[in-house]
Amino acid sequence: MSDTQPENLPATSAAGDAQTPGAEVIDQREGMFGVRGTGDTSGFGGLRRQVALPGGTPKPYGSWFDGAVERLEGLAADGAIEKVVVDRNELTLHIKRENIVEVCQHLRDDEALRFEFCSGVSGVHYPHETGSELHAVYHFLSITHNRRIRLEVSAPDSDPHIPSIVSVYPANDWHERETWDFFGIIFDGHPALTRIQMPDDWPGHPQRKDYPLGGIDVEYKGAVIPPPDTRRSYN
Repeated sequence: MSDTQPENLPATSAAGDAQTPGAEVIDQREGMFGVRGTGDTSGFGGLRRQVALPGGTPKPYGSWFDGAVERLEGLAADGAIEKVVVDRNELTLHIKRENIVEVCQHLRDDEALRFEFCSGVSGVHYPHETGSELHAVYHFLSITHNRRIRLEVSAPDSDPHIPSIVSVYPANDWHERETWDFFGIIFDGHPALTRIQMPDDWPGHPQRKDYPLGGIDVEYKGAVIPPPDTRRSYN
């Protein structure tokens, strides 16, 4: 990348907004809203911003993070923890999808960890991260130790399967259904993986980045409402 920036455009770096060394750049976003190929009347059409994910953090991690990671590494299978990220004073562990249930079991039951509460799972779609386009992100709270930790699991778009953790954290039932509904991540072993927001016959998953925005006809009580971008012409 050139060190010279066009006039009135901010400088960019390989790290983007990431605050950890070795950030992984997965895309470059243009304009304020990522609009491509159309006229931009916002005034931000010249902006260029690299989309970067935080890279792995070397030891020592600081705070209680070192003890928790070492404890979990000793309990879980070899290689279950793919990457440790400490970013903005938050601890994220990237877990192999085949090991997520085992890791959650240790996270909940081990006395030194004791993360009793999972506040849910959400999805993320990175269409340009080849082989890891879909991410499931879990947030945990240890009431015993007053600590928070995040687990992240990825799956390819061609095989969007991640084991369900409902057997360990039953309250995750509806959160996994919502993540399947909006992102298309299939949680294997879920007791009833059905849509929770969209109709059962709805095509696609609306929070994926490749989902058309505003271009879907909506049928409501027998009346078809055209998509917003076709309702009115200003020409």
